[in-house]
Amino acid sequence: MSVVVVAPGQGSQTPGFLAPWLAEPRFADHLGALAEAAELDLVAHGTVSDADTIRDTAVAQPLIVAASLLAFGALAGHRDRLAGVAGHSVGEFAAAAAAGILTDADALALVSERGRAMAEAASLEATGMSAVIGGDENELLAKLEELGLSPANYNGGGQLVVAGDLAALGRLAEDPPAGSRVIPLQVAGAFHTRYMHPAVERLRAAAAGVTASDPATTIWTNRDGSTVTSGAAFVDLLVGQVANPVRWDLCMAAFEQAGVTGLVELAPAGALVGLAKRGLKGLPTVAVKTPDDIPAALELIENS
Repeated sequence: MSVVVVAPGQGSQTPGFLAPWLAEPRFADHLGALAEAAELDLVAHGTVSDADTIRDTAVAQPLIVAASLLAFGALAGHRDRLAGVAGHSVGEFAAAAAAGILTDADALALVSERGRAMAEAASLEATGMSAVIGGDENELLAKLEELGLSPANYNGGGQLVVAGDLAALGRLAEDPPAGSRVIPLQVAGAFHTRYMHPAVERLRAAAAGVTASDPATTIWTNRDGSTVTSGAAFVDLLVGQVANPVRWDLCMAAFEQAGVTGLVELAPAGALVGLAKRGLKGLPTVAVKTPDDIPAALELIENS
């Protein structure tokens, strides 16, 4: 039991990425049920919608979680062989369902409300996010304080995503800390910061209507990389996470401390495998992008 399964966050979606999944009836049926729970046409958004459409926060979040749950459905029979699960940002909703804390339907209903609430909060002010790669973290944090910006995602491997006022992000890009690169991200607002406080209250109200079960497998949290044994406590963390930094660096450190010997990233995969290659050097990984990647994922789980 030494492989961790992880679910990616927003930005991992690309136009048409679900088409290979829908070629198989079992996945098509599953997506239909998830779309009903999300009250969104996930089939169209996963196959024919363009990049701008699926970049919309209200569409992207349920679409990504649904994709992760499709992929996990092919691995679920091996749950007892896993070291545990974790998700990055919105991926924590997929991880909660994979761990048995939420039903798939409740995960999709909640994440759809999260997406709508965050999109509305983002519309209130002109904010955004940028990835900062390289440089000294302490120097960067001091620069952020000076500019009124906030750290949003501590991704590890020398990458920190920062968020806040668009003009301030522009000033950071013009004068970055020594040895760093600033890359603007195609997102609608300053997620995981104080700008998302209006969305927290909406999600909290929605979360009050679901029943949370205690996890059936180990689950790590974005708050600080710790494991959580109470389903209700994990749902509380899902709510608070909207306006607080994602500590994926601490999740990866926790995987290493737990003796994890492999990592499988659920669809739409790639970003977390990339971070693992930088932050957990030498760790075997599998990115489940299409159903063709499932055998390699199962082999890693069975042989680790």
